[in-house]
Amino acid sequence: MQLGKLVSKIYLSKTIIGLYLLALLASCSNYNKIVKGDDFALKFATANDLFEKKQYVRSITLFEQVYQKMPKTGEGELAYYRIGKAYFEEKDYYMAGYYFGAYTQRYPYSSKSEEALFLSALSSVYNSPSSSLDQNDTEVAINNLQQFANAYPESALLDSCNEIMDGLRFKLEVKNYDAVKLYAQTQNYRAAVTTAITFLEDYPRSKFKKEISFVLVKNSYFLAINSVESKKKERIEQTIERYRNFMGEFPDSSMKKEANQISDEMQKELQKLESTKLN
Repeated sequence: MQLGKLVSKIYLSKTIIGLYLLALLASCSNYNKIVKGDDFALKFATANDLFEKKQYVRSITLFEQVYQKMPKTGEGELAYYRIGKAYFEEKDYYMAGYYFGAYTQRYPYSSKSEEALFLSALSSVYNSPSSSLDQNDTEVAINNLQQFANAYPESALLDSCNEIMDGLRFKLEVKNYDAVKLYAQTQNYRAAVTTAITFLEDYPRSKFKKEISFVLVKNSYFLAINSVESKKKERIEQTIERYRNFMGEFPDSSMKKEANQISDEMQKELQKLESTKLN
């Protein structure tokens, strides 16, 4: 009895799969006929239907045909917009960004221009990599978001835009912070000093300011004691000045003891140089 039920279930399952495959083949055959046909009203209707069913890749082909045939019509405009949206939903953000950006150029007076420009910028945001990688795409994203903010200063999306830009700027900050730390860890004192100075100039309110300020003092010290005689005095004086700036801004720092030791040693080295000069 149970064997009979099992056979019936297997037969039913095979029947359902067979019917599904037949329907799929029929659908594909019908889709291919529409793609190859000349009925652009049908192409447009089918593309919209596929788009609503989230069959984005298949819809793109038909939307492209509609746009190429009638770019200056309402159908062509919507087709072009939905090409960008389909790529966006498929997470192909480079293509989405291209189409949304181009849309705002081709249809500047469209009611969808604001949204398209924002989605173009958002596409570049999604292309932004982690802070450990090259940040060219991050800089592009910030520029694109800024262009949106400039174009639509009263937009309801402006707060979101600014919040995203803050996050991207912090990513750049972390990238530069990591670079300073890496140079310090690998004992590349000159590069550590140079990048630390640049970091403090670029990010004066950074939460990493205290740490990077100390990195600057410490690597200035190492650079000074490893300098050739002709540059030693100048670098010692620079280290002492950076120490004073650090202590003036962070008098209660946990690095205070080490900073004081650096200062004491630099003072002794400076006195030795001046004594040698007098002799």
